[in-house]
Amino acid sequence: MPRVLVAVIVLAIYVYGLVDVIRTDKHLTRGISKTSWIIVVLILPVVGAALWFIIGRPRAGSPAPQSYSHTTAPDDDPDFLRNLELRRRNQAEADRLKKLKDELQAKERKLDGGTSGTGGADGKGKPDGNHRGDKHPKESHHPENDAHGTDEVK
Repeated sequence: MPRVLVAVIVLAIYVYGLVDVIRTDKHLTRGISKTSWIIVVLILPVVGAALWFIIGRPRAGSPAPQSYSHTTAPDDDPDFLRNLELRRRNQAEADRLKKLKDELQAKERKLDGGTSGTGGADGKGKPDGNHRGDKHPKESHHPENDAHGTDEVK
């Protein structure tokens, strides 16, 4: 009778330890991973179960993971708020880059229009270079033409 009692106690410890390992959340196990604990308890029935209860089992004071079975409002969901903030930052950065690009293009057009001597960015100026603003026209330099863009007559 004592042999049967010892066998029943060993079997109860083994089964209880194995079930406890299986039911424990994988993030709460201590020491080694949950899968490793299951293997240890299966290979070393009594010793593995004893090690699980001493080393691997979560402590009584450790908080249980919160599981929300109901949906949360967007303003209560930290992941949603974090993603919303990231999207807002990305959009602000995209807007800033677009504004800078537009300003750069406007400056390039202004610069091209003032220095190219073709009468603007569209290139529809006089081809002979004989228009207002030219400092060195292609014609010869005469005092009558030295008005530099004025209608002054000598």
